[in-house]
Amino acid sequence: MKIPLPKIDISKINITQHRRRNNPGEVPGTFFINETALPSKIFVYSYKEDHLEELAANDMADAINFTKNHRGYTHWIDVKGLGSQSVLDFIQKEFDVNPLVMEDIVHTHQRPKNEEYDHFMFVVSRMLELDKGLQLKNEQLSFLLFKDTLISFQEDYDDVLDPVRNRLRKNVNGNIRVLGPSYMLYALMDTVIDHYFTIINRLGDELEIVEDHLYQKPRKQLMYRIQGVKKLMITMRRGSWPERDKLNELLKSTNPLINEEVKLFLRDAYDHSIQIIDLIESMRETATSLLDLYLSLMSNKMNEVMKTLTIISAIFIPLTFIAGIYGMNFAYQDPKTGEILKDNMPELYMHNGYMYVMILMLLIAIAQIWYFARKGWFRD
Repeated sequence: MKIPLPKIDISKINITQHRRRNNPGEVPGTFFINETALPSKIFVYSYKEDHLEELAANDMADAINFTKNHRGYTHWIDVKGLGSQSVLDFIQKEFDVNPLVMEDIVHTHQRPKNEEYDHFMFVVSRMLELDKGLQLKNEQLSFLLFKDTLISFQEDYDDVLDPVRNRLRKNVNGNIRVLGPSYMLYALMDTVIDHYFTIINRLGDELEIVEDHLYQKPRKQLMYRIQGVKKLMITMRRGSWPERDKLNELLKSTNPLINEEVKLFLRDAYDHSIQIIDLIESMRETATSLLDLYLSLMSNKMNEVMKTLTIISAIFIPLTFIAGIYGMNFAYQDPKTGEILKDNMPELYMHNGYMYVMILMLLIAIAQIWYFARKGWFRD
């Protein structure tokens, strides 16, 4: 009895990621808004040990005034959407950000990295989200870390950072309230990294379902599915390897913007990134093994078909030989002289000759089937 398998969606797996758009030879430090970029939405979180204030700002001027009215607080400015030139220009001038950094923020093809400047740090992560149809959104998450302020930039309005916001609202006197903007930077990066585990678990379940389907009925669509999962794994690998290097650089950094107490937590995030790399490599090997299994099963299936055709051909070869001989129809009597041609297939005029030949052919076929059965050709 076959166990019913869960349904598998064979739709094409896509990865959503903005392509590089700056032109070759463009002046370094120039940045232009992508025509598909979303208008910026600005959210400000000003907090200290026992107090939190939030603001959905209309523009960056309101956000900066809000932070100035809360001196002694730590500030997280969350910019969602990179489609407002005025917002980016204001941030560049207000915080004296290098134009090359602003260019990297807008051109969202950057790999995870960490760059240190005189009065701030620039950090990039890759935030991945996987929907129910296994469509992966690969989004750049950028950070500017200052003495008492963290500014984050993301391409879309949706993200995976709600757990951090909830911790910030509920965890009074917790580390997230006490250890400054560098801990907030760690918390956001750690949430992004932990979300990789969720994606890996889903892809692992997908491969298990594909494997079960392969054993019951290998088909070409399953190969496409495995290839799609491998494509997702490659994208995750491109994000996880430099993420590990970036965390290692932060651990070794002597920049005073990184709280020494935060480095203990960064070490934990670094361990998580190594685990993710190991899992990705392991699952890539699993996907490759499933592809090999598919090819092996299809080869075995083809061998079974060829075996069946070979048996049928072997049975009909002698029968075709006999039918071919008696199908030549050489004349038994010369039509001009009436002479009997005794050597020209006299069996053609034998009484019940047709039945004798058919019985002979049947006996030959039965003998062949018996011989093939003894040789084990009909066994799996």
